[in-house]
Amino acid sequence: MRPETLKALVAARAEGREIALATRLADGAERLIDLTVPPSDELGAKAVGAAVRDESGPVELQGETWFLNIFNPPVGLVIVGAVHIAQPLSRMAATMGWTVTVIDPRTAFASEARFPGVALSTEWPDEALQGIAVTSRTAVVTLTHDPKLDDPALRTALESRAFYIGALGSKKTHAARLERLEAAGFTPARLMAIHGPVGLAIGARTPAEIAVSILADIVRALRAAAR
Repeated sequence: MRPETLKALVAARAEGREIALATRLADGAERLIDLTVPPSDELGAKAVGAAVRDESGPVELQGETWFLNIFNPPVGLVIVGAVHIAQPLSRMAATMGWTVTVIDPRTAFASEARFPGVALSTEWPDEALQGIAVTSRTAVVTLTHDPKLDDPALRTALESRAFYIGALGSKKTHAARLERLEAAGFTPARLMAIHGPVGLAIGARTPAEIAVSILADIVRALRAAAR
């Protein structure tokens, strides 16, 4: 690997950017592909597809073989609302190797005692999200049922690159939520990005079961583009 390639790769990793290193096997030619921007050619498109699958490996392109090394940051899960469901949800996500942040300005809820080892923010959700690198590898889930907390977080998430946005609540609650967000200027097409009620419909009842349904739905969305 050329020194300049290594330097650029290290910088991208430090910034948490998705990036791929393409190496032409015939002569060792190298190319870094920024996966945060739309691909400009076929090699870039193949890199994006490989990144979605989290798969490094060889690809054939116009009679040449390139090896794609994919450098994806861990999936990030931002949980708005340090409620009872957030506890098993944060633990399960951490065991999957995801980075987890729990946001709740209510310090009695967002405490180290309730969320040991989890990154906590007691800022208002929209302010906290603006300080987090929300990428196409980030999922944002709101759990508070409180429009004063959930709505600002959802507005910020809708303006971000998050690949998954979910909101807890009944169908009636979600319908009212969509009305408020549409009144705030979001189109119905954009609001379809919100998974609500959040989670797969598996009949979950307990906090841990609901956490499983949420994680399963996030994984489904993460891998959907690879199919």
